[in-house]
Amino acid sequence: MPESQEQTDLLKRINELAHKNKAEGLTAAEKKERQQLREQYLKNFREAFRSNIELMQLYDKSGKEVTPEKIKQIQRKRGLRDD
Repeated sequence: MPESQEQTDLLKRINELAHKNKAEGLTAAEKKERQQLREQYLKNFREAFRSNIELMQLYDKSGKEVTPEKIKQIQRKRGLRDD
């Protein structure tokens, strides 16, 4: 799944702080920023992953749909299924 520009920017800043931490250490403010960035990155990742799973349809080798009922229900609630 391609990353959004926001995710790319978050990851870039997280990595900058990681390198600085290894080289010279972080201030208290930078540690707090790093934690907030990590939390935001994971939140965004989880939301995107959940959305991808909820949009997925699974089929067996014979072509019969075998999408789990829980996913089908979510898709119906979102108006993505008409069965």
